[in-house]
Amino acid sequence: SARHSFPGVLNDTWVSFPSWSEDSTFVSSKKTPYEEQLHRCEDERFELDVVLETNLATIRVLESVQKKLSRLSPEDQGRFRLDDCLGGTSEVIQRRAVYRIYGDKAPEIIEGLKRSPATAVPVVLKRLKAKEEEWREAQQGFNKIWREQYEKAYLKSLDHQGVNFKQNDMKALRSKSLLNEIESVYDERQEQSRNGSGSATTSEPHMVFTYEDKQILEDAASLIIYHVKRQPTIHKDDKDHIKRIIQHFVPDLFFSRRGELSDTEDWTDEEASSTITTSAMSQPAGPAASSTGPVPTETGPSAALEKVDLRDPEAEHQKELDGVYNLYYVNNNWYFFLRLHQTLCSRLLRVYRQAERQLLEHRAEQSRERLLMAEGRREKACDLAMELRLKQPSEVELEEYYPAFLDMVRSLLDGNLDSNQYEDTLREMFTIYAYIGFTIDKVIHNIIRQLQHLVSDEVCLQVVDLYLAERKRGAAGGNLSSQCVRAAWETSYQWKSERVMAEENCFKVMFIQNTSQVTMTIELLDTEEAQADDPLDVQCLSSYMEQFVGTESSLCSQAEGYFFKPVFLPRNLRRFRRWQVRQVEAMRCRREWHRQLGVESAGSLDCRFKLNTHKMVFVMNSEDYMYRRGALVKARKSQHRVAAGQHERFDKWHQGWLANHVTASAERSVQNWLMGEEEEDMIPCKTTCLSTELKGQTVNRYQVHYSSSKAPSSP
Repeated sequence: SARHSFPGVLNDTWVSFPSWSEDSTFVSSKKTPYEEQLHRCEDERFELDVVLETNLATIRVLESVQKKLSRLSPEDQGRFRLDDCLGGTSEVIQRRAVYRIYGDKAPEIIEGLKRSPATAVPVVLKRLKAKEEEWREAQQGFNKIWREQYEKAYLKSLDHQGVNFKQNDMKALRSKSLLNEIESVYDERQEQSRNGSGSATTSEPHMVFTYEDKQILEDAASLIIYHVKRQPTIHKDDKDHIKRIIQHFVPDLFFSRRGELSDTEDWTDEEASSTITTSAMSQPAGPAASSTGPVPTETGPSAALEKVDLRDPEAEHQKELDGVYNLYYVNNNWYFFLRLHQTLCSRLLRVYRQAERQLLEHRAEQSRERLLMAEGRREKACDLAMELRLKQPSEVELEEYYPAFLDMVRSLLDGNLDSNQYEDTLREMFTIYAYIGFTIDKVIHNIIRQLQHLVSDEVCLQVVDLYLAERKRGAAGGNLSSQCVRAAWETSYQWKSERVMAEENCFKVMFIQNTSQVTMTIELLDTEEAQADDPLDVQCLSSYMEQFVGTESSLCSQAEGYFFKPVFLPRNLRRFRRWQVRQVEAMRCRREWHRQLGVESAGSLDCRFKLNTHKMVFVMNSEDYMYRRGALVKARKSQHRVAAGQHERFDKWHQGWLANHVTASAERSVQNWLMGEEEEDMIPCKTTCLSTELKGQTVNRYQVHYSSSKAPSSP
């Protein structure tokens, strides 16, 4: 901008220069390359407009001079002279126009115009008009170039997040980054626990993710299976196993409906060419339903998914209820898969919500236009960028944005769609919110890489086998209200999992269904102490602990001696079973049950057993409590009555003790000492005794007044 500004002075020295130029070192003002391109186009248009307008203004001034000369006689024309303004009001504009055309010869031309305008004006005017036509033709050609640049850079210039999103996202999707993320939360919790500054207990999950729409799970499964089919490097058996994980195992974890599995899976190119189109826009999530088709058989460790039928009646019933959970202990690869799967579902949901939002806004705008037309007002809303031809109208209808997005992702995965074209199309559809879908293909690639580990790594297969075995015996989920009943079994499941994953991290993953939403919580477990110990036999210790705190006497083996030495008395077991029945009945009417029970309790006390010594160690900042509702209110009401009764009992005992142990002279001596009447060398003083009421009881207060000016110092 101009450094000095004075009224009436034309700035012909300073020129504006954008501070976001590449030469600028001011970081916060940096713009994207596409914004810089648009600004350069605007600068070029402005410079050309200045040239054309300056030339046109000079033509008009000289035409006015020529008309004035035509009305003069030849003698007057010879005597006619021009000043420094050359017949106009500014000596800068005309000079600049002449200098632009004649260059170094401009001073001679200007001097000729001033001395002999009758001769010089027609020549200069002809040259100016010729340049005017030449530059106007050039402007039309430049306009086409500029429009193309505007159309290419306009939507990209608005996308401030897309520039760095892809680069940062690729780093965030790496396995190392995902592991560092939860380890940093774990270290922070441990530090808070050691310092005692953390309000949360160490048993709380380190990560919590919410799945708000189960239909998105099916869309994610469709994209994953679609790309797996087209991977020639994956063996057919592994593809079958991956499909069972995606279509059956994962939906069971999330209490969602299963995908279809045919009797014989054919992974040929003919089947792969068929596209499974799943649209959350056109097909809302319905009630959960499981596939009833048979499952292919297989031998070996990877056959665990179809050997155990997860569609047991209890599991099917849980899908229709709230307040149920699945417990799954996983290793690193399973953790990476679940995190990437959650990322894919989250981004698909965001794209779907944005498409839905744009559709609702469009329909609201149409309703407003119809209302205005009915009132006789011809107002029509329009897209300003489209009116200025900065962008082209999208070829996809608003109602089809989300299905079209899924189709574009499939084409991108197949390699039939260029990544730049894919991103440009997304920007046309979702404008500044399109960046979230730029790396969907990379997320799917990483998911498939983890799936290959899940079906080939021995530890991953053991994790699945252990989960299925524990779920079959009821130790891997159920109703939240009765979780305490399964505490021993779940602890045993955890010990077995830590044993299987002795060489890597162990994660506790819970899938909780509440109000048609599924929440996934992840907690990184501290297995260092367990690994440092020298375990004798985890299986035997787990069995021992289950029978020590278990509830089913059938678990005890007579051969092991537990049948003859039961831990609980039969009457206590009967009471506990009756409590279990009441607990199940309470699920039907929780509020009524809590009202009748009248007790608030929480069992978060956590303890561990050292495997080499079998010693029980309590975890810090974990506790149990039980509180009866209204106890504090009742205590406040009965406080004075209870205190009076206690004081009365104490006074009765005290009077009896005085009668048996204190003589009358000793009592008088104590009273005289309290009142300062003892014949000892004491500072002269006067003691008064005041009787007052304190919480309903009469008490004596003794106050000393010293007669001398020098009172004794306090001890």
